[in-house]
Amino acid sequence: MSTRKEHDFIGELEIDNDVYYGIQTFRAVENFHITNEKLSDFPIFINALAQVKKAAALANYELGLLDAGIKEAICKACDRILAGEYHDQFVVDMIQGGAGTSTNMNANEVIANIALEMMGHKKGEYHYCHPNDHVNLSQSTNDAYPTALRIALYERLSGLTESMRILKDSFSKKAEEFKDVLKMGRTQLQDAVPMTLGQEFKAFELMINKDIERVLDARNWIRVINLGGTAIGTGINSHPDYKNIVEQKIQEVTGRPFVTATDLIEATQSTGAYVQISGVLKRVSVKLSKICNDLRLLSSGPRAGLNEINLPKMQPGSSIMPGKVNPVIPEVVNQVCFAVIGNDITVTMAAEGGQLQLNVFEPVIAYSLFNSIVMLNRAMLTLANKCIDGISANEDICKNFVLNSIGIVTALNPYIGYENSASIAKESLATGKSVYEIALERGLLNKEQLDEIFKPQNMINPHMYKKNKS
Repeated sequence: MSTRKEHDFIGELEIDNDVYYGIQTFRAVENFHITNEKLSDFPIFINALAQVKKAAALANYELGLLDAGIKEAICKACDRILAGEYHDQFVVDMIQGGAGTSTNMNANEVIANIALEMMGHKKGEYHYCHPNDHVNLSQSTNDAYPTALRIALYERLSGLTESMRILKDSFSKKAEEFKDVLKMGRTQLQDAVPMTLGQEFKAFELMINKDIERVLDARNWIRVINLGGTAIGTGINSHPDYKNIVEQKIQEVTGRPFVTATDLIEATQSTGAYVQISGVLKRVSVKLSKICNDLRLLSSGPRAGLNEINLPKMQPGSSIMPGKVNPVIPEVVNQVCFAVIGNDITVTMAAEGGQLQLNVFEPVIAYSLFNSIVMLNRAMLTLANKCIDGISANEDICKNFVLNSIGIVTALNPYIGYENSASIAKESLATGKSVYEIALERGLLNKEQLDEIFKPQNMINPHMYKKNKS
């Protein structure tokens, strides 16, 4: 295999001619064997890096800092990356020291060498198009990396909301399907008052819908970028007009409403938006996990549990117990939620760990947020398609729980008072007689009155009542 010699201020190395990355990427690959997940595993981040480099090249050309030939080559190289080419050349580990410098240089070197070939030169002939002097012109890792991260997160969050809408719609369909299935509501795992299974699933739908709004809010928090701040936010080594022009170019290249921070020094060191995003993802996970807990409880049994609903049978549930089927889809979603909550701790600690004018821990923030969003996205779709859409109701079981429950005595309170209702509940619990039967025996209410009170629509909705006259 033929090689080329490349150098940096540390020394000189032989680089395989087949690869488009250079010496700084090579050193990073040697140094960081952490997650075994490379930039190439996160194509949306690669594309965001290419968009940053293209926008910078366009801005530098407009300012007269880059000649037309180099600008065209850099932009075309970025376009090819955006089309899905050369992603295998992004080889550095996602978690790395150096505040993302290895990621930035991986992008700079790959884009420079693609550009060189399109200009008719060989890889490594950097005097024609240099990774630092041309591709990284007017930039630092400290503004290019976080800007790319925000672009990528914006797209990831957009995709997450689409998956959330699919799950919301699945719950909505079941809410309509189960609207007439009377069942017992429960608080503290004890019988409470009646409701419908449709109302229960409607609540799940609304939980997801509210969190879609929160994710969209979170997406807005990362529209503010620090491109143009260079090393610490002072804009050193950039043209005075660069930050305004590159803001326009970022908007053109991405088609998204990104804006430059009013104070780039603050923006370069602040990771507050990532903490807020992570907090929203944790909120989504907590609520989603709660829903999955409920689904597992409602489907428990089938003979010795609640068994109010049937989850789709996805696979055999035991290597020793024949016929056992487990709620594997809610279980796997629970575990995704646990992982996202754990990632939130990582993001929190990484954000807190920053010092002075830069937070060097953005790589682990990026890795954690990307993984959280990707896992949640897949979990939402899995739950919708492989579980919610196939749920059926055991209507007779739901109804019998209501008829046999002591909890329905609550419906008698407005008519016979709390003390009488409590006494009926006590007798029902002791004797096994129904609330209906005891109330009738005691002559507190007649059959017509009891039938009216215990109509399903009167037990699950507010309604006017007439108190018994003694």
